[in-house]
Amino acid sequence: MGEKLISINKKAKHDYFLEDLYEAGLVLTGTEIKSIRQGKVQFKDSYISFVNGEAFIKEMHIAHYDHGNIFNHDETRIRKLLLHKEEIKKLHNKVKLKGFTVVPYRLYLKDGVAKMEIALAKEKEKDAKREIAKVIKNRF
Repeated sequence: MGEKLISINKKAKHDYFLEDLYEAGLVLTGTEIKSIRQGKVQFKDSYISFVNGEAFIKEMHIAHYDHGNIFNHDETRIRKLLLHKEEIKKLHNKVKLKGFTVVPYRLYLKDGVAKMEIALAKEKEKDAKREIAKVIKNRF
């Protein structure tokens, strides 16, 4: 079956230096995966957070499924990401200690299963300001 790209976060590549990429599964409901297959997803303002050794994506918008009923999903609910414990620890430690952030980068279907590529990233603007301050400090 292969891989089918659903959405890509162009803002992430523009605003951040992407360091490492990780593939994560998503815990979804039936109407969410049907809506994703229709391409009705947007995650440019979403972010990854870590709580009790688990990773979650917040503010990802998956539109209501057209043929859904009263049990249709909440469009911006918090969704759990499926990663290995070692990956979660590594990402969480870099976010806490080294000024990194974790951003959603791509959403795709891999053999019919929704996968999200997340990136360990540094903010371009902050890095640039830090470098300028360092140069000015060393000059005087």
